[in-house]
Amino acid sequence: MDTFLYLFYSAAYIALFIWSLNASPKAHLRSLNSFLYLVLAGLIFDNTVVAAGKFIGEGSFLEALNQLRYWIHAMITPTLVLFSLGILRTAGLRGINNTFSFYIAVVFTSTLIILEMVTEVFGLELKASWEYGVLRYIPVETSGGPPLMILLVTLVLIISGIILWKYTNWPWMFIGALIMTLGSAVPIPINSSAITNGFELLLAISLVMTKIHQEKSENAP
Repeated sequence: MDTFLYLFYSAAYIALFIWSLNASPKAHLRSLNSFLYLVLAGLIFDNTVVAAGKFIGEGSFLEALNQLRYWIHAMITPTLVLFSLGILRTAGLRGINNTFSFYIAVVFTSTLIILEMVTEVFGLELKASWEYGVLRYIPVETSGGPPLMILLVTLVLIISGIILWKYTNWPWMFIGALIMTLGSAVPIPINSSAITNGFELLLAISLVMTKIHQEKSENAP
């Protein structure tokens, strides 16, 4: 079942990528909003590798692919901070469409990347793990909780979602971030390691919806 779910997630992220790309005005393809494409691409790779693990089999190749999963996660996920700034700018919020705000976002994003690399990626040792019919490589030692980087990125998404809701009456970015937070925190009594990834998909859907809505609103006559 989990193999099917991870394949479904990968296909869903591909669909979201194409939908967002087709719906985005050309003027926004080089904006901060486009960092969402990096995140979606990373999620496509992540879920595809996990789904294909048992077909590839244990060995150095699959281990290298899984090692790359952690590197991509560490380097791309923090760019949601830049995406959040881009969305708020697209929504027309005053006071943030300046160089200072951009540099603050870049410094914070860079700090999160460095934090994740130092605490989670450098020196990472992996071991093969079979769980619910899925083969992947996981850290030999785990911290037992979500990394600080994830908590801070989620906080940025929630705060940005609240601001967007207040000033544009669009609640879905906040709702998506809240659902993912609650879904990840509450244990689900189901024999699956892939179910909780569904909350991540719901967040991605809410972010794509937000991106499309704000860009269309900005370009509306």
